[in-house]
Amino acid sequence: MAAPNNRDAAITLNSGVQIPQLGFGVYRSPPEITSRSVLSALDAGYRHIDSAQWYFNEEQVGSATQSSSYPRPSVFLTTKLGHADRIIERLEESVAKIDPRPDGYVDLFLIHAPTAGPEKRREQWKALEALVDRGKAKAIGVSNYGLKHLQEMEEYSQIPPAVNQIEQPAIVSYCQARNIALEAYSPLVQGKKASDATLTKIAKETGKTWAQVLIRWSLQRGFIPLPKSDSRDRISANIDVFDFQLTEGQMMALNALDRDEHVCLNPTECP
Repeated sequence: MAAPNNRDAAITLNSGVQIPQLGFGVYRSPPEITSRSVLSALDAGYRHIDSAQWYFNEEQVGSATQSSSYPRPSVFLTTKLGHADRIIERLEESVAKIDPRPDGYVDLFLIHAPTAGPEKRREQWKALEALVDRGKAKAIGVSNYGLKHLQEMEEYSQIPPAVNQIEQPAIVSYCQARNIALEAYSPLVQGKKASDATLTKIAKETGKTWAQVLIRWSLQRGFIPLPKSDSRDRISANIDVFDFQLTEGQMMALNALDRDEHVCLNPTECP
């Protein structure tokens, strides 16, 4: 795909829904700070906000969006199903928090992790498909799913997953062959690579920060990165990535940094 060159860059999912390619994450954003951070992100130009039941800030994401000057259809809102009990009830609760209007909806609803086991994973997915049928979700997908979890879904999914949100791109070829978009959470690896020699060299060459280089790398790989910050300055800096391109050599050097390391829990191999 062509390298994105403006903040309006979007990817068309296999459901036909368009998702802004650069998102804003609210993982570990305390509820009392989340609304402020989301409003800062919207003002900076983000139009894609990623939350989850397990983040405990869906309501703040929804209230910030509702109180902003940006129309609901212009903001892409994602959340994730965390638990395997009271599934339908929990889905409905999330939609009401994210978009409390009578005709409210979530743009993308994901299963947060494959940890519930095969039978419950199937039950979760069927509930998400029903949510789409009711117009309460525009697109559905998964998060942290490994190869065997995705292959398992082929047996029962009527709607294929539109997205797999992962930390490491170990199953890129499988997902791309099936038109499953890849979202990258923790694209800044929680700052653990900030002093890496290769990364700092490329940052100097491009006149950008190490964080901007990593976000740009994700964009040019065709991923959907979800950088997170509660700092207004960093929020603005992290979207300032559309005025430069990494060369083929720089991309190859960054690709070579992949050590299959994780900064978050890795459930991709769970039963």
